[in-house]
Amino acid sequence: MSKKPTIKSDLKRLDRMADKDIDYSDIPPLDDAFFRKATMVAWPPGKQQVTVRLDADVLDWLKASGKGYQTRLNFILRAAMEHQTRSRAPKPRVRSRRGRNAA
Repeated sequence: MSKKPTIKSDLKRLDRMADKDIDYSDIPPLDDAFFRKATMVAWPPGKQQVTVRLDADVLDWLKASGKGYQTRLNFILRAAMEHQTRSRAPKPRVRSRRGRNAA
């Protein structure tokens, strides 16, 4: 019985491929209409490791949904932050793709 390839092994295989060996036939060309409709999106800010003390029942509730409780906590905090009026909350810094802060 052979093992199913993992994503990691697939990525390594793709990294070894030359551009000429990649089949792009199922991807439509990006024409001017595509770029006219395209919009800019804010690059997600970088994560920062912190230590936070939570009530035990709050932590239990977050963990009860399974793996990813820290991501859920970040989502909940971001929703609360964005819910506040813009005049009360400082604007989040937007990072460019190069990692520098945008003006």
